[in-house]
Amino acid sequence: MAETIRAAVMTKPGSMEVQEFPWPVLEPGAMLLKIEYCGICGTDKHTFRGETVQYKGTPAESTTPFPIIPGHELVGTVAEITDEARTGLEYAGRPLKEGDRVVVCPDVACGKCYACRNFNGYPWCENQRGYGNQMSSSVAPHLFGAWSEYMYVLPNAFTYLVPDGLPPKVAQFAELLACAFSLDQAQTGSLMDGHQFGRTLLIQGVGPLGLAHLIKARMMGADRIIVMDTFAERLEVARKFGADDTIDVSETTVAERRELVMQYTNGRGADTAVECAGRPEAFVEGLSLVRRGGTYIESGMYVDMGEVMVNPHLICAGNLRILGLSNHPVTAYITGMDMMLRHLDDMPLRDIVSHEYGLADAAEAIHISQQPESTKVVIAPWA
Repeated sequence: MAETIRAAVMTKPGSMEVQEFPWPVLEPGAMLLKIEYCGICGTDKHTFRGETVQYKGTPAESTTPFPIIPGHELVGTVAEITDEARTGLEYAGRPLKEGDRVVVCPDVACGKCYACRNFNGYPWCENQRGYGNQMSSSVAPHLFGAWSEYMYVLPNAFTYLVPDGLPPKVAQFAELLACAFSLDQAQTGSLMDGHQFGRTLLIQGVGPLGLAHLIKARMMGADRIIVMDTFAERLEVARKFGADDTIDVSETTVAERRELVMQYTNGRGADTAVECAGRPEAFVEGLSLVRRGGTYIESGMYVDMGEVMVNPHLICAGNLRILGLSNHPVTAYITGMDMMLRHLDDMPLRDIVSHEYGLADAAEAIHISQQPESTKVVIAPWA
């Protein structure tokens, strides 16, 4: 057993360094995970840029407690496990043993606040602690992020066995795919406003989060998927994953984009639209692209990116349903991984990862993840 564990640490915005931490002693119910891959999330990019306030204006509002070990879109294998965790840690009650491949939900709910006692807690827990951005590496046992050789999994963390046959580079996408549960939520509407089979979907921004919604929508049987982005490279990836129509934001005006969306939807507008661009102005434009009685999903504003002017008449006159997504349900992991396994041969899921970096190159990985040539960038601690 090694005496120390290496991890990439974000000491402050814009600063990464590799540090070593002591091998932890496991508390009852905990386990230690050997990390295989961890994706770079939009949250990691925001934090690196100094945009560190999350859940602003809610009881769960927090600011990143530097230094941190980033990383929460993870997959790894069980390296060390306590007896209690063998039978009590996996979400579906399945037994765990050394060598099992698992993914872990990034946030740990308190189980005691109003939301936990009334709404199943996560993702609305008022006291949640998030791996990779809400727990400092300065506090023992330190290993609360997956840009590390090993990660400490707390006794009340949501943990899921990866199904046999699902490659680890695909399994690391499970957390992000779970964030597309808003499409499931949109399906629960009435026949007028729900996102039903055969309807049209518009996605604003096709970075990793937008790609997750594209993949999920295609799996769910969306009839026509329209994608917007400022980068031609990402639009090309979107077509590869099943987008029917793509619109280059950098080459069109707001009026031209609206005309195209109306053209693609027989003059009605999209049945459902989802904002994944992470820009406040996209929200304003998106409201005008949804048909009357449609659904608009706000998914990209996970951190406070500023204010925009919105005319509420658009929502009222359009009979629009607005859904906000700041996280995902713990129930989405098992079904999401099963869906990806089922579609391995008819979707290019093995090509989700475009770049792979080791711990020493974490800062470069963050930079590349914000460039148009990247699809999904991962940290591979043992590279």
